[in-house]
Amino acid sequence: MKIAVDAMGGDFSPREAVRGGLQAAAEKNLQIIFVGREEEIKEELAAAGYQGEAHALVSIVDAPEVITMDEHPATAVRKKRNSSIVVANRLVKEGAADAVVSAGNTGAAMAASLLTLGRIPGIARPAIAIPMPTLRGATILLDAGANADCDPKDLLQFGLMGTVYAEAIMGIDSPQVGLLSIGEEETKGNRLVLESHQLFKKSSLNFIGNIEGQELPKGLCDVAVCDGFVGNIVLKLTEGVAGVFLQQFKEILTGSLRGKTAALLIKAGLQSLRNRLDYAEYGGAPLLGVQGITIISHGRSKARAFKNAVLFGAKAVEEGLIDRIRQAIEDYRGLGKKVKE
Repeated sequence: MKIAVDAMGGDFSPREAVRGGLQAAAEKNLQIIFVGREEEIKEELAAAGYQGEAHALVSIVDAPEVITMDEHPATAVRKKRNSSIVVANRLVKEGAADAVVSAGNTGAAMAASLLTLGRIPGIARPAIAIPMPTLRGATILLDAGANADCDPKDLLQFGLMGTVYAEAIMGIDSPQVGLLSIGEEETKGNRLVLESHQLFKKSSLNFIGNIEGQELPKGLCDVAVCDGFVGNIVLKLTEGVAGVFLQQFKEILTGSLRGKTAALLIKAGLQSLRNRLDYAEYGGAPLLGVQGITIISHGRSKARAFKNAVLFGAKAVEEGLIDRIRQAIEDYRGLGKKVKE
């Protein structure tokens, strides 16, 4: 299996992308194609102990252009045809790679995938699916930022794709789907939520109704659906709260001798909690709805996050995620609604 890694994407590129890719190659015997400025990638490979031809699982595809974080995504993708993210997607399109991983400009990663790979037939809007840590493990939140404006049929398709994701990647039978709203009652919410609720009720998805924000961390459902505007706010608020909580907890434990003693006693538990709340544990989020596996990672990704993103992409390929979404959409008829027989 071949995974294309956008070596120039992210705050710490290409160093961390290269190191994470090498770790993934060693762990799962994957073929990693580093895409980006060849000389810079070679320097990082040498610094990481890469032994040239002795490491047959690694190759480089030169892509001299880079799309920066401040560039307009769609415009940059069209103008910079030799940028690392565009070339990486082109490799997937041509069959030279099975998936692409990028921690660069999220908008550019989405635009490159949409323009190069195209949508799965029947999908109106692709969505970013984020695994959110909960008391029960993880809840898939989508859309997490690809679409600020949606209609009810979009949200229903998000629920469908999230269900396929939960079944294929997380191994959950008949995943429970919830609609993020301001109240549990089906009469609560804005027009989008109210109309979407009725579509979900008529579908054969395992719809459990509306869920409120405070229920999300409890793992009340396996798939939580919302538009990308709400989803991105939820994602970033959760990241911020988790970071503040861990920092304050650390300050309390290290602020006195008693606290330091307690910290030693619960060190293993604290590390486990930190890992559960760390985005690097999941590596990245798939852009569901395009005709290829695209994994979008956090801009601050270090080697561990890149490694996990590559491994996640490989698992999505192994489980045939694209074909399963394509089949699920084909099983739907009408306006994207799965009709009960």
